[in-house]
Order: sequence, then C-alpha cells, then structure tokens
Amino acid sequence: MELPPELQTIKAILQSVHVIASVGLSASDEKDSYWIVSYLKDKGYKIIPVNPKATEIFGEKAYPDLLSIPGKVDVVQLFRKSEDVPPFVDQAIKIGARVVWMQEGISNPEAAARAEAAGLQVVQNACMRATHRMLFG
Repeated sequence: MELPPELQTIKAILQSVHVIASVGLSASDEKDSYWIVSYLKDKGYKIIPVNPKATEIFGEKAYPDLLSIPGKVDVVQLFRKSEDVPPFVDQAIKIGARVVWMQEGISNPEAAARAEAAGLQVVQNACMRATHRMLFG
C-alpha cells in the first residue's frame, strides 16, 4: 500500500535526519517527552536536550536554548505549549535547522508559516515516536 503524500514526506524526513534538538525535554521519566526521546535515541538519532533547568539528560549536555548549541541541528522537536512555539521557531530558523516538529497536541499556524517561508519543513500535532513506529515498525 502506498503512503499518502504527507506520510511519504514525513518518512523521508525521519530517514534523512540525524540530530534532534528536543526543546522542553524532561529528565523525569514521568513525562511523555522522556519516553519519546528515549525511543528516538534507541533508534540511533543524536539527541540534544534543550532545557534551561537541566545540565544533562540521557548523558547528553543540555542547553538553555537553541542558539547555545554549538553544532548542526537537523530537527527542532518541540515539547512546549502551542503559544510558546514562536520564539523557538525563530531560533530554529537562525541556527539553520531543516525541520520543526511540533509534538502531538502542539500547533502554531503562524509560526509554521514563518518556518516554511524560511525554507524549513514543518510537522505539527504529531508524535515523533508514534509516527516512527507506524512507518518503520
């Protein structure tokens, strides 16, 4: 069965990216972000935690914001409320990220339009772990 075009695009994103900056990643295993990112790390993605209250998550140095990350970032994964998304989208554009991924329950059409206008791909209201599982088993 052929995938719908939107899922083909998402599958291509997941196959081509390697470095995911996870904004709002929690060090607590009681939070969904912890388990979602743990899964992605187990699948071979390099995870960069972005959380101003943490120094390290999953053995990786945590950064207070996207602009503080010294290396290249492919995907900015957002675990923040929809209304808190715009400044992180602006930072994603500044650091040259390729994709902004807003987790399930998170969407911001204005910020998404700004990211797309700057050449980034945008996924909204979709769990990266659930999507990866669905596409790759």
